[in-house]
Amino acid sequence: MKSKKHLLAAPYAAWAVIFIVVPLCMILYYGLTDKSGAFTLKNILAIATPGHARALWRSILLSLISTVLCFLLAYPLAMILAEKKGNSHGFIILIFILPMWMNFLLRTLAWQTLLEKTGVINGILAFLGLPALRIINTSYAIVLGMVYNFLPFMVLPLYNALSKIDENVIHAAEDLGANRIQTFFHIILPLSVPGIISGVTMVFVPALTTFVISTLLGGSKVLLIGNVIEQEFTQASNWHLGSGLSIVLMIFILINMVLTALFEKDESGT
Repeated sequence: MKSKKHLLAAPYAAWAVIFIVVPLCMILYYGLTDKSGAFTLKNILAIATPGHARALWRSILLSLISTVLCFLLAYPLAMILAEKKGNSHGFIILIFILPMWMNFLLRTLAWQTLLEKTGVINGILAFLGLPALRIINTSYAIVLGMVYNFLPFMVLPLYNALSKIDENVIHAAEDLGANRIQTFFHIILPLSVPGIISGVTMVFVPALTTFVISTLLGGSKVLLIGNVIEQEFTQASNWHLGSGLSIVLMIFILINMVLTALFEKDESGT
C-alpha cells in the first residue's frame, strides 16, 4: 500500500524537483559565482549600489502600500460576503473572482489602455470637459495595477476566516452589552487574524516580485527590483548578477514568511 502511494506521488515529486529544486539550485550557483565559476559574494552585495538599493526600497514601499490598500478594501467586502445568505451569496463571489479567470497580462494591458493619455478614461473626461488624468508611467498607476490584480487574493482568505466565525459568539457579545464597534475589535477582528495573515502574505509577496505591472503601467520611468532582475537576465545577459539580486529578494520573502509564521503562532497560542 505504501509503495502504491509512493508511485502516485512520483509525478508530483518529479514536477517539484524539475521546476522548483533545479531552478533554485541554478539561481544559487549563478548568484554565488562569477563568470569564471569562482565563489563570490559580489553579486549579492551589488544590491547596495544606489540604483539597485533604490529599486529594492521602492518595491518594498509600493508593495506595502498595495497590501494596506487591499486590506482596507477587502475587509469590508469580505464581511459583506460572509453575511450574505441564500443563492445570491455564491453568485456575488463568482462575479468577484470572474476577472481572475482572465490572463494576468491581459488584465494589466486593459488598465494600460484605460489610463494612457489617449485612453478610454481620458477620452470620457475630455468629452465631459474635465482635465485629463495623468497617472500612467507613475507609481500611482503601478499601485493601482497591484491592487486590482491582487485584491482577490486578500478577499478570499478574509472571507474564508470570517465565514467560519460562529454567529453565537457574536450574539453572546451583544447580549453582554458590547456594541458593534466593541464586538468588531474584540471578537471579529481577532478571530479573523489567520485570514489577515494569509491575505497579507498572498498580496505582499507577488507585489514585491512583480515586474509585468511596473513595465506596462510604470514604463521605463519607474523601475522595481523585479524589473532590474528581469533586465539583467534578458537584456544584459548577466545571469550571475541577476541571480545574486534574486537571492536578496528571496531573503526578503523568507523573512516575511518567518515573521508571518511567528505572528500566526503567537496568535494561536493566545
